[in-house]
Amino acid sequence: MSSTNRTVVVTGIGATTPLGGDATSTWEGLVAGKSGVGPLEQEWAADQAVRIAAQIAVEPSEVIPRPQARRLDRSAQFALIAAKEAWTDAGYTETSADEGTVDADRVGAVIASGIGGVTTLLDQYDVLKEKGVRRVSPHTVPMLMPNGPSANVGLYVGARAGVHTPVSACASGAEAIGYAIEMIRTGRADVVIAGGTEAAIHPLPIAAFGNMMAMSKNNEDPQGASRPYDTGRDGFVLGEGAGVVVLESAEHAAARGARVYAEAVGQGISADGHDIVQPEPEGRGIAHALQNLLDRTDLDPAEIVHVNAHGTSTPAGDIAELKALRKVFGDDTDHFAVSATKSMTGHLLGGAGGVETVATVLALYHRVAPPTINVNDLDPEAEANADIVRGEARKLPVEGRIAALNDSFGFGGHNVVLAFRTV
Repeated sequence: MSSTNRTVVVTGIGATTPLGGDATSTWEGLVAGKSGVGPLEQEWAADQAVRIAAQIAVEPSEVIPRPQARRLDRSAQFALIAAKEAWTDAGYTETSADEGTVDADRVGAVIASGIGGVTTLLDQYDVLKEKGVRRVSPHTVPMLMPNGPSANVGLYVGARAGVHTPVSACASGAEAIGYAIEMIRTGRADVVIAGGTEAAIHPLPIAAFGNMMAMSKNNEDPQGASRPYDTGRDGFVLGEGAGVVVLESAEHAAARGARVYAEAVGQGISADGHDIVQPEPEGRGIAHALQNLLDRTDLDPAEIVHVNAHGTSTPAGDIAELKALRKVFGDDTDHFAVSATKSMTGHLLGGAGGVETVATVLALYHRVAPPTINVNDLDPEAEANADIVRGEARKLPVEGRIAALNDSFGFGGHNVVLAFRTV
């Protein structure tokens, strides 16, 4: 089957995050304005300049059998938990491909990670140094591979149309979902499970991000540390977890009577061409991605009522994104309800786009925009460029077709914007 005009819809969602062990509890936490950030109690954290993080709410050991968990990096554990929830939510089972409920040759998997199996790599190197060659786990290589999460999810759903792993730093999860949309739109697959995962709360990444002055050092107030658009913001808070969605062609979903959360309209992608870590200050690259989205889809800017912003709580990045929105949409941004959910989940790096896609889809489905918390003193530049949802959740229009954007940007100048709308 070949087509470039197939409509793509979201039929399943799953997540495991600092706010909850599934999509429902995560969404409830977002709407309630709950922070998932807390102090790092591990012994190694005492010597760190940054001693806070948004750690997972439900440990994988409570969900995955120990024999299976030992063969999976923590990032793959998160991905598999979120994928199982999304696959079940879409109405499928682990044996659907075997039973012929879904054609495995028409099923794909695209799960991204910005860093991959970093904890496995570093922990097994410690084993090598301290205990010798023979004690290194024989599972180390498939565990540390960046494509490990996607491969394991692909095996779970029986995917044979293609299993892929985009790696674009903090834009990885969104790029994975954009790639999945194109797999369906171009006829490569009928069903694709897609999202992002990350598990990088470890002494080395914490030290490295801390030394480059990228993370908040507000150790005295963990829950108030991630504060996008606040004048006192001083960097992001590292988070961990995964977010996954099941995408299908509209025809395939309708044929089996599936519940549809939203239409996945499409993606816009660009690169800054500016710096390896600093965003282009005027948001030109981001604006290019936004314009690319509009040029490649039938999205009407008047439909857009909500933006789940990248909003990491960094001084430069937060404002560049809002400038880009204003550059492309002009005064139309006055009716965008802008939420920065990293204020609650922390920054999940390669997992951010997956979790925030789940949040964006649910915002449309329930017609509610989550708040941005910890904005005690709104940056005048943010106030001039966007309508930030602060304090408490905001209702979105209850009638008519509405759309929302999910923005993700990453080191290297990667820009990805996803668009969804109600059906």
